[in-house]
Amino acid sequence: MRWIVIFLFLSAGSVKANDWEALSQPAAVAIMRHALAPGTGDPVNMQIGDCATQRNLDARGRAQARSIGEVMRARGIHFDIVFTSQWCRTRETAELLDLAPVTDAPSLNSFFKDRSTRDQQTRATRDLIAATKGRLMLVTHQVNISALTGQSTRSGEILVIRLLNGETEVLGRILIQP
Repeated sequence: MRWIVIFLFLSAGSVKANDWEALSQPAAVAIMRHALAPGTGDPVNMQIGDCATQRNLDARGRAQARSIGEVMRARGIHFDIVFTSQWCRTRETAELLDLAPVTDAPSLNSFFKDRSTRDQQTRATRDLIAATKGRLMLVTHQVNISALTGQSTRSGEILVIRLLNGETEVLGRILIQP
């Protein structure tokens, strides 16, 4: 077990927790896993646009999203646009952050149940980042973040990334506990 902990620590490289300075790097993009939503995946009958069929944020998740937005605003961090998955838990997280106008981006939708769309969605997300001008934040799911960055995140955690020669570079991590 000790070797696993050491490996995880070393594999993080120079990426520090709560690396706020990473957001000031040229072309930095914040990509966030939705706030706390108990459970894993979604019910079999899940339908986009029908929150009653989805796994959703709980009270702690809503409080976590509000808190993250408050901390970012207090630090003077703003975005021009927040793109979100069409899942209710990501949209609600993005709206509760209250950092910028929120826009759906289907490439950020979870492919947890159908991994066949992984590569196409990851390419589309890279294209979205490359085509968007201004300060950008993405709110999405663990599988999408992992596919884009090769790293996992906890609920509500933000990776600060940038695209460099078509590859994703992780500049920092920010986690504000719920």
